[in-house]
Amino acid sequence: MSVESPLDRFKLALTGAARAIGRDAESEVVWTSDAPVLAGKTLRVPMPPRTLPADQVAEARGFADSFALRQRHHNLALHTRNAPAEPSARACYDAVEQVRYEALGANSYGGMRANLSAAHNVRVASDPITRAANAEDVPLQSALALLLREKLTGQPIPANAAAGVDLVRGWIEDKAAGDFERLAQSLDDQKAFQSLSLDMLRHLELVQAEEAPDDEPESGEDEDGKDETPDDDSDDKTGDDGNQMQVAADAQDGEGEDGEQQEIGSEQEAADGEPGDEGEEGMMPVRPNRPWTDLPDTFDYKVFTTAFDEVVEAQDLCDYEELDRLRAYLDSQLAGLAGIVTRLANRLQRRLMAQQNRSWDFDQEEGLLDAARLARVIVSPGHSLSYKVEHEQEFKDTVVTLLIDNSGSMRGRPISIAAISADILARTLERCGVKVEILGFTTRAWKGGQSRERWLADGKQPNPGRLNDLRHIIYKKADEPMRRARKNLGLMMREGLLKENIDGEALLWAHERLLMRPEDRRILMVISDGAPVDDSTLSVNNAGYLETHLRKVIDWIERQSPVQLVAIGIGHDVTRYYKRAVTIMDVEQLGGTIIEQLADLFEVD
Repeated sequence: MSVESPLDRFKLALTGAARAIGRDAESEVVWTSDAPVLAGKTLRVPMPPRTLPADQVAEARGFADSFALRQRHHNLALHTRNAPAEPSARACYDAVEQVRYEALGANSYGGMRANLSAAHNVRVASDPITRAANAEDVPLQSALALLLREKLTGQPIPANAAAGVDLVRGWIEDKAAGDFERLAQSLDDQKAFQSLSLDMLRHLELVQAEEAPDDEPESGEDEDGKDETPDDDSDDKTGDDGNQMQVAADAQDGEGEDGEQQEIGSEQEAADGEPGDEGEEGMMPVRPNRPWTDLPDTFDYKVFTTAFDEVVEAQDLCDYEELDRLRAYLDSQLAGLAGIVTRLANRLQRRLMAQQNRSWDFDQEEGLLDAARLARVIVSPGHSLSYKVEHEQEFKDTVVTLLIDNSGSMRGRPISIAAISADILARTLERCGVKVEILGFTTRAWKGGQSRERWLADGKQPNPGRLNDLRHIIYKKADEPMRRARKNLGLMMREGLLKENIDGEALLWAHERLLMRPEDRRILMVISDGAPVDDSTLSVNNAGYLETHLRKVIDWIERQSPVQLVAIGIGHDVTRYYKRAVTIMDVEQLGGTIIEQLADLFEVD
């Protein structure tokens, strides 16, 4: 009989506390070695060692508390409705909202305050603000959030970020000191806090006056059916719910402040940046996944150098023994999905084959004798014999390219879902006579690689454009049968493969390969989890550089190219980029979403 370990008991206590704080009995805490994230009702928090050291316990509690506070006090629909479109303004808007709901917990419970601080310190340690040498290097959303947190909770700014904050403190306080006072008085009213936040952003000249929020109804419901006006916020300190929260906080010795991935875009479940754990070569990129506004037509996307880019076949990145092992690992995750795979394949095959089936034109003067109508000739000999003519419906030759995001933020469950999805779709489409190509995209290195080294050696020219070494991977060629390429998909499970992502150029590469195909119908399906991110490029160009390029590439393909474009968002809403897109949180959702989207693309024009 298995004995419950201290780590298991800690997880059980953490889950109970999160459910009580978030007022959601279905919430579940899951350990992760990847970036902590709130995904639906699942709170993915860092797993401490089995010895449960106090600092890492506090960090795990901090993430869990922040996620639970968000579930309780944050209305995503209300927040998103009036979010500013400018990326820098949206980042600040998201950051101060996270400060709001965390402050509600920190101000009410001492234990929760301590844990939130522990996780906050971990988050700040990897924030660029700790490395800022001048005001231009300071991420405004980080400085604004730290100053507001100081005002709302009285907690000091961490020492490693204090110098960076001081570079812009005077400017922010000159323009927004009065706004901080007003925000402090509206903590428990998200709608009022949102309006005041937008006022503050206007005072900081991050948004224009016309971007003031539209009048909202006094009450309403978000997607989860919760009231938009967070009346329950005031209940935190009194009543049964307050007692429940106190018990939960005591059970944990208090909860901690959330980790960094929530700060950059805490409300962005559909648009969240997920700051990352340390990769073997560097920090995982943050996924802002923020709204975008058009930049001037004179915007020019350029590449500093292509000398270190590579297009490589999957089997060239890994020896056969390791590829076998990685494929076996992927198969172990597919084992429990055998029924889903079969149902999906059968449903999709029926939809596609139905469009290829032959049909008949009846009551013709000539053709094949229609035996079903012989009875009426016998009953009424005056009737002439009836014939039928076979009519073959048009079904264009088709090729589908699956372009898979191989970025660091896909590590863990997302990349497994992507690989499994590609495996299922490729096998199913192949059974239907549709050729499939599977491609992946990432970079060869974190933080710029050889491209950045050359840029530094050449004198660091300003605005150099894309500044990293691309790695485009061919997992399966269109004319290659799936049985030969199936092992290659295991490469996505390899530690160290997933780095940064430059989506716009990857789309152009996959699109160009499709245009060279002879098939009449060409479909490009992108499997991704959000926006393009490359720290090296974004640190020396404007903040929306890669995202703007991606937008323009998508717009051109959707409006002018013969290639049909569709996207699958893994855990994130990608409809802000692609007109035709769906979002799945797990492979089980493939059946209900991908079939309809894909089958619609095959409809006869």
